[in-house]
Formats: sequence, structure tokens, C-alpha cells
Amino acid sequence: MTVTSDPGTHADAGVDDGVAPAPPPPRAALSAATWREIAHLLCNLPVAVVAFGLQVGCLVASLGLSVTVIGLPLLALVLLGCRQYGRLERARARVLLGVRVGLPSPPLVREPGFFPWLWAHLKDPVGWRHALHAFVRLPWGVLTFTLTFVSLFVAWPALPWLARWLSNVDRALVRGLLSPSDELERRIAELESGRGAVVDTAAADLRRIERDLHDGAQARLVALAMGLGLAKEKLLEDPDAAARMVDEAHGEVKLALQELRDLARGIHPAILTDRGLGPALSALATRCTVPVTVTVDIGARPAPAIEGIAYFTVSELLQNVSKHAAARSASVEVWRSGDRLLLQVRDDGRGGARPDAGSGLAGLADRLGSVDGLFVLDSPAGGPTQVTAELPWRSAP
Repeated sequence: MTVTSDPGTHADAGVDDGVAPAPPPPRAALSAATWREIAHLLCNLPVAVVAFGLQVGCLVASLGLSVTVIGLPLLALVLLGCRQYGRLERARARVLLGVRVGLPSPPLVREPGFFPWLWAHLKDPVGWRHALHAFVRLPWGVLTFTLTFVSLFVAWPALPWLARWLSNVDRALVRGLLSPSDELERRIAELESGRGAVVDTAAADLRRIERDLHDGAQARLVALAMGLGLAKEKLLEDPDAAARMVDEAHGEVKLALQELRDLARGIHPAILTDRGLGPALSALATRCTVPVTVTVDIGARPAPAIEGIAYFTVSELLQNVSKHAAARSASVEVWRSGDRLLLQVRDDGRGGARPDAGSGLAGLADRLGSVDGLFVLDSPAGGPTQVTAELPWRSAP
């Protein structure tokens, strides 16, 4: 009997055609990330031993010597060393664990000199947290090294899960003890921004005063000097012309004095210094183009700086009402609530005010923020507009 077969069925029938099958591509038993975690866990013990021996030992020694002259300076230097240890641990966690945390701000030294520097470093919370991290890491380093080393030879199938769990604890320690404090860093950023706003505002005010003096009173005084010089020359030749020139100079003097008064009022109005915020705001209201109701209920006077900011805030808002609001009436309310000074300006105008519309509202918000104040604008299209400002209360000395 003859048996025929289709050549195309050899592969399906499992017939060996003399060609060896291709082996599967090689695959690593553990991923690169797992090996990095294992390396981090194995390095925990030597790093923890060195850090504990140096930092915690020096910390204890400096605390013991704190009754001597060198004790406190030595403690400050140890805390600076703890910050450098934290920098090393953050770098190690970034390379091996993929954890990226921000760099804490340096200790805030408010005044120059050795003792302010010493006090700032002794109460540095970042240095103390880094020292705590070095203290905690010694028992944790012993545990992680032992478990990881034993698992490499005894329980290697479970090693990826064990390494991930242990390294997650390491990640939590880095984020909890070596990262900057969110609230502290936010506060520092706010203070730096506020300081920049104060500097910019002061520079703008100085430029405005210089421009007003140069273009106003100074120009009038120069013209006055020239007029009086010509009158002196004509005094004997043409007394009538000299008298007319003296009259003109007298008018220039009056205008120059008025401009100087206005400039001084723009720097700090006399009525605010003499009589306080209530009368000063009432005087502001009389210069507004719409009727303004003023209500002030603060009892004692606040500190001059807070009083001045409140006055110029209301002044700027009432100017916006006069120029842009097309309102029929407005109101100003100022009151004290605990340790805060609140003021509210309302108008029944067309609304639609925005801080980015060139009305000076952005500058007001920056000025209030520089003293830890708040600025809230509510101005829907069609009105009404309501602006609420909040300032910290500090009593006048």
C-alpha cells in the first residue's frame, strides 16, 4: 500500500526537518527598578552606621557640652552637618528609588552677627528632622539589610515584592523627614513675594514724587526766580511793569504751595495723622464724583502703617468709582473683627471690574498681600461692585 502525504503538513505533524527552533529572547529575572531598590536596601546599613556614628554621636556630645562655651556653636555645626547628610540621602533616593523632593530653605538669619546666626541654626527645624532621620535609620537599616540579604539566597522568588514594600517605607521616610515643610516653604515664598511687592511699590512712589516735584513745583519755582530777577531789573526803569511781574510771581508762589500741599497729602495726608481714619475717609468721600456714605467702627486707632494702607486702598477704590464705574452712589465701611481690620467699598455702577484691566486693582492686591492682607473683588457685569479688603490689626503705639 502506498501512502502519500502533503509536504505542507510536515510542520503540523511534528516532523524534524533538520532545523533547530529559535530559542526565546533572554529575559532578566528581576527588573532594573527592582535591582535599584535592592541596591538601596543593601546600602542602608553602611550609610546608617556611618551617619549614626558621626551625627548622633556628635549631637549627643554637643548637647553634653552645651553648658560650656563651645557646646552651642558645636551643636549648630552638627545641625549643619545633618543638613548635608539629608542632601546625600535625597540624592541616593533620587537615583535608586526615583523619589524627588525639594531642597529645604536655608536657616533664616534675620540680623547679621554671630549670635543671630547661632540662634537661627539652633532652632532650625530642618536640621533636627534630618538628625531624627539619621537616628531612625540605624535599626531600619539593620532590618532591611538582613531581610534583603537573606532573601537573595533563600526567598528570591518573593524578593521583588519584599524589596518594593521595604523601599516604599524608605520613600515615606524621605518624604516625611527630608523634604521641606510645605506650610513653612509656602509662608517663606509669600513673605519673599510680599517683600518684593513692598520694594517695588516704594520705588514707584519715589519715582512719582520725583516726577511731581520736577514737573510741578520745581518748574514753578524756577519760573518764579526768573520772574523776580526780571522784576528786580525793571524796578527802577519801569516800576509799573515790575509791580505786575511781582504780582505774577505772587500767583506762581500760591500755585507752587498748592502743588506742594497736594504732593504732601499724597505721601501722607495731614488729616489722617491728626484725626485718624474716620475723618480722613470722610474727606476722601467729599472728593468723589458720586455721593459716598462712610461708616467707620474701629474704636482705637491702628498702627500708622496699617492706617496708611487702609486709607490709600479706599482712595484708590473711590478713584476707580469716579473714573470707571458710572455709579450713582457708593459706600465705605470699615470695622474691626478680632485681630483683623476689614474695609468694604460698594458701588451701584456697571460692574465688570477685573484686576487685569488696568484699574490699579492688581497693585492694591499686591500691597495688601505684602502685609499679610487679603483682597477680594466681586464685580459681575451689570454691577454692583463690591471690594473687600482685610488687614492685620496692630494697635498704634
